[in-house]
Amino acid sequence: MTDDSSRAQSLRRGAEALGPWFHNIEIAPGLFTAPDHFLGDYPMVKWRSFADAVPADLTAKSVLDIGCNAGFYAVEMKRRGAARVLGIDEDERYLAQGRFVAEALGAEIEFRNLSVYDVGALGERFDVVLFMGVLYHLRHPLLALDLIHTHVAGDLMVFQSMQRGASDVAPVAEDYDFFDTGHFDDPGYPKLHFIERLYAGDPTNWWAPNRACTEAMLRASGFRIEAHPEEEVYLCRRSATPVDCRPVYPARPPG
Repeated sequence: MTDDSSRAQSLRRGAEALGPWFHNIEIAPGLFTAPDHFLGDYPMVKWRSFADAVPADLTAKSVLDIGCNAGFYAVEMKRRGAARVLGIDEDERYLAQGRFVAEALGAEIEFRNLSVYDVGALGERFDVVLFMGVLYHLRHPLLALDLIHTHVAGDLMVFQSMQRGASDVAPVAEDYDFFDTGHFDDPGYPKLHFIERLYAGDPTNWWAPNRACTEAMLRASGFRIEAHPEEEVYLCRRSATPVDCRPVYPARPPG
C-alpha cells in the first residue's frame, strides 16, 4: 500500500467517524466528507455562484467565520491568502470537523466554541466577517446583527440567509399614519416569518425573512449593501447605524 492510499484510507475513516457532515469538503483528491449530500456538492454549488464577488486577494486580512460549521468558507478564505481566519460555532461536533478538515488540508485556521451572541468576548474587529446561513436559526436575529456591527465587523460582511416569500422589494415610505395598514399586506413589504414548530425537520429554523426584510434588517443594523451576487447572498460594508440602534445586554443570574 502506498503512502498516498494509506493516508486516504486514514482520512476516510476519520471523516466517517466525525459524521454526519453538512459541509461537503474535498479533503484529498477525490475524497469528500459528504458525497451523498441532499443538496449536491454543498456548499461548493452555492460558493461558485458568488465567489467572484468576494475579494480574490485577502493577503494580510483577518477573517471571522460566524457559525462556521465544518469550515468550508473558512478554508476558502485561507486559500485567498487571509493572514488569520477564525471560525466560531456552538456545536463541538462541527468544530471537530473543522479542525479535522484544516489539518487534512494543511490550512492554519483557528476554531473556537462561541455563539454569535458572545462575539463581544473576542475583543477585536475583523477585516471580513462571514455570517452565512445563521440568521434564520437564531431566536434573536436583529440582536445578532447589532452585536456583529458593534464588536467584530471592521469593514466587509458576507451575509447569507434562507429567504421565503416574495422576492420583490416594495418601496417603503419614511412614515405611515397609525390607521394606514394597507402596506402590511403588500408581498414586497419587509416580513420576517416566524416558525413556531419545525421547518424541514429542523427545530432551530426560527425565522424566514423575505428579500425586503433581509435588506431592511441589514440596513437597520448599520450595514450598507454593496452587492447582491446571489439570491440569498449580500456583500455589505459596515457603516453608521440608525439613530438609537444598539445591542442590548440582558443581565445573567449568578452561576
